[in-house]
Amino acid sequence: MQSVRKELSLRAADLLEDIDQLSGTNVVILGDVMLDEYIFGSVERISPEAPVPIVRIESEEYRLGGAGNVAKNITGLGGTAKLFGTLGHDGSAVRMREMFQLHGIEDNCFQESERLTTCKTRIIAQHQQIVRIDREPECRPSSAALEFLLREVAEAMKTSNVLIVSDYGKGIVSTPVMHRLRAICEALPHSPRIIVDPKPKNYSAYSGVALLTPNTKEAGIEAIACREMSEKRSDVVHRDVLEAGQRLLRELHCKELLITLGAQGMMLFQSASQAVHIPTAARKVYDVTGAGDTVIAVMGLAMASGLPTLQGCLLANYAAGIVVGQIGATAVTPDQLREVVLSWPIPQVCQHSYKCHCSS
Repeated sequence: MQSVRKELSLRAADLLEDIDQLSGTNVVILGDVMLDEYIFGSVERISPEAPVPIVRIESEEYRLGGAGNVAKNITGLGGTAKLFGTLGHDGSAVRMREMFQLHGIEDNCFQESERLTTCKTRIIAQHQQIVRIDREPECRPSSAALEFLLREVAEAMKTSNVLIVSDYGKGIVSTPVMHRLRAICEALPHSPRIIVDPKPKNYSAYSGVALLTPNTKEAGIEAIACREMSEKRSDVVHRDVLEAGQRLLRELHCKELLITLGAQGMMLFQSASQAVHIPTAARKVYDVTGAGDTVIAVMGLAMASGLPTLQGCLLANYAAGIVVGQIGATAVTPDQLREVVLSWPIPQVCQHSYKCHCSS
């Protein structure tokens, strides 16, 4: 792998203007919606019944997760979010629909009595997660539910430039569904773009989308690769990241690819021979829950507003830096984004032009 590195010049003033452009944009989201329940408490002793901590509950919180958190981030930044997913007929669904209304999300979810609403319960003591309990459906959405969602998405896309697919592997996304979504967008005169937060088991379904946003695990990059990135000089990008990005571009034929690298920031692949490394903007990391939702929400808003993909990545990098500094899935506001752009250092963004001699 031969790589030529070039630093890009950035200005805070330009980023502030980009933030202003996010407001008022219209984004459609289709994906797996879920409820995040947080039980906060304290641990003072170990149970005599088993070697486990006894948690004394002090407070409880409920937040939107999955595609719902993507929608919440969009409305939090001043955009319009039209959300499509499935819910059960249960208390979690009632709570979620109340939160959709509270956050100004246009709720187009389909309710099915045969399926549970996905709910993830996290028990946290002394700022540490003790255990997570998942309640989720065991079957895929019905054909009636999928037909309703696809029909309504087709109508919503007539007035939107971007469709976000938030795939948490709970059954909404499949190859037939993605085929229908591509057909919907290709039939519209304004050619809306599809961007996907992926699950590896569905990679073959995403062929040809405008942008894919996997993390390192989803991109198939070994943990050692990212560790070596942090141990080497800051101007060195590990070849495994470049090779993984080139492989995904080649196999999935997506227009662009954004790999989030945790503590090493993110890498935007704009073509088979060019990538841009953006170092992380995070000052502290408490919880990475929901960071991927925030990234794809900001990218969706940026692309819908006409900003170049790289500008969207820069804003998404700052927004993710805010989110990982808080406990649980949360949303970013324009004021928070402006504050960190002004107060945090501008990242040293590097463009890499490279040639890979590996076989295709």
